[in-house]
Amino acid sequence: MDPGELERPLGRGINFQIMVPAISVLVDSLAAADWPLFMAPETKWYDTGQTRAGVAQFLVQDPDGYLVRFSSRLSPAS
Repeated sequence: MDPGELERPLGRGINFQIMVPAISVLVDSLAAADWPLFMAPETKWYDTGQTRAGVAQFLVQDPDGYLVRFSSRLSPAS
């Protein structure tokens, strides 16, 4: 994903990730504040050998242009 050109507002060339217990509360709060999401919530699963690891995640851009990824771990898939 291309976050954008490196021009003002600064910060669009970096991506911060913050782990939270669940993303739904943040997504609802941002929607109530009419704050746009940079990337809609999604679920991703990754093979980790004998198991799979899952995350729910979304991206939001702050007023300075920094991308912040909020994610939460999902229970292992069977």
